[in-house]
Amino acid sequence: MPVGTFDAWDAAVLISILVVSALIGIYYRYTGGKQKTTQEYLMADQSMTTFPVSFSLMASFMSAITLMGVSKESYEFGTMFCVINLSYWISTPIAANIFLPVFYKMRITSVYEYLERRFGQATRLAASLAFTIQMMLYMGIALYTPALALEAVTGIPRTTAIVVIGLVCTFYSTLGGLKAVLITDVFQSLLMFAAIYAVICVSAIKAGGFAAIWQVAVERGRVEIDDFSLDPTVRHTWWSLIIGGMVTYLSLYGVNQTQVQRLLSVRNLKSAQSALWWNLPILGLLSFSTIFSGLAIFYYYRDCDPLLEGRIKSRDQVMPLFAVDTMGQYPGLCGLFVSGIFSASLSTISSAVTSLSAVTLEDYLKPLYKVVFRRNLLDSKSTLPTKVMAFVFGLLCIGLAFGAGYLGGVLQASLIIFGVVGGPLLAIFTLGVCTTRTNQRGVLLGFLISLIVAFWVSFGGPRPPMQSHLSFSTAGCENSTALVSEALRLGTQTSQVVSEPEHYFWLYRLSYMWPCVIGYVLAVAVGYGSSIVMQRLGWAENSQIYLDKYRKQLDYDLFAPVFSRRWRRQYEQRNPATPDETLTKLNQ
Repeated sequence: MPVGTFDAWDAAVLISILVVSALIGIYYRYTGGKQKTTQEYLMADQSMTTFPVSFSLMASFMSAITLMGVSKESYEFGTMFCVINLSYWISTPIAANIFLPVFYKMRITSVYEYLERRFGQATRLAASLAFTIQMMLYMGIALYTPALALEAVTGIPRTTAIVVIGLVCTFYSTLGGLKAVLITDVFQSLLMFAAIYAVICVSAIKAGGFAAIWQVAVERGRVEIDDFSLDPTVRHTWWSLIIGGMVTYLSLYGVNQTQVQRLLSVRNLKSAQSALWWNLPILGLLSFSTIFSGLAIFYYYRDCDPLLEGRIKSRDQVMPLFAVDTMGQYPGLCGLFVSGIFSASLSTISSAVTSLSAVTLEDYLKPLYKVVFRRNLLDSKSTLPTKVMAFVFGLLCIGLAFGAGYLGGVLQASLIIFGVVGGPLLAIFTLGVCTTRTNQRGVLLGFLISLIVAFWVSFGGPRPPMQSHLSFSTAGCENSTALVSEALRLGTQTSQVVSEPEHYFWLYRLSYMWPCVIGYVLAVAVGYGSSIVMQRLGWAENSQIYLDKYRKQLDYDLFAPVFSRRWRRQYEQRNPATPDETLTKLNQ
């Protein structure tokens, strides 16, 4: 596969970005509290402001997956994916007002501590293990993506790229803790935007303006936002993007350890909610910009698709290929683009490393230490093990990246991973903060069944090949006649496969946006229903949600404010003189 040029200026820009990221880690290692306590190392001493946290929320997950995956999505499938942004606006007030106040009031380090208080230790452990597996798989994809880009751009083996990115990220994450991660996220977010706008501006210069890019996109059928089909097998529709997008967003920004850990690093609840709201326009701007970058790239390759021409092996590589084809005349610009891809991956991996360290310490190491030594692990003795765990997770990420290439398209693979685990996890927290009748055994049964079904739907097979309904041209390529013949031959073979859907089980033909919804709905339904049945049969109970032995007064801190306020009023109406008296007796 022919590769573009990556000269000394580009290399200098890339090296500078990596050095700056490493220096930020060193700076926070030797300033402030010098990362001597887990409170500073994992929670930034709850001293962060809204601005860096809002950028970090975006960078944690919408990173290299967005830069390459969404751009490729609009290049190959059109602009329908932009509708998912509506789900973000619908979901943000739910995350800010239903889930976040509960976590902030408890001041927890691991979000799964809540599940132990609400349901029991088994629920906490099951959810924590699911999150750990989910994040480790996602780290592999996030590291694999920029390595793929570098291979297409510079010819550097992806093995080298994976090792270099992984080591740099592990270095500053282990040294600087959450403060370093948050500040580097801001720096790296700006580079992500720079990479996207470099693509757009270069294409606009060659097209003679933005209008020409848009006109070609309209003429070639790339502009599409009106698919209201109720067919769940259609890749993207309004319903799949809004409903599936809401479940995915809430599983990430409402109950995911990585994001909640950032939100709890600010001074108060109002600041945390503000950070979540400010993340919304930043996230939307990046999303729409990346979608337009795909149209900009399509303009350049409108008459000679590089995949059909044989220059790339996958359309995931079309963005970095565009960079080397068009940015060579601008010294250092291609290096800036690749730095944006690098930065996107670094922000995601560092976020995962810090969150996994927190979960490992709070959910595994501390409980194990208490069982073995029959005393609590002191904070002064837990900082070093936490740093060691961060280092180990960084190295583990490097190893997992080598297997990420077998998961298919980067965007779809990432959403599938979060869908399989994210939907059922969101369901557990939903049942916890919104209901009083659910118990540990019922919730765990629903969680297990939903995980099995979601995993089966997402990874079962055989599955029909992913095929775009839009056309690609090779009329402007050299040897275009031979390429057209080959494209027609491949297109005929593919159409024969796609035109026979009865050969595939209907669940395997579902859009990849639906497994998360299936997992969520199934976990809620089975968890709630089985909880009621088990409680009536005397097989389970939920006494831990009450403050008194008579099971009359709820622990309102365990529930979403909108529900706890109503239940508190109902209790006070039935027992007008008892709330304060009950609390007084409990304190005595």
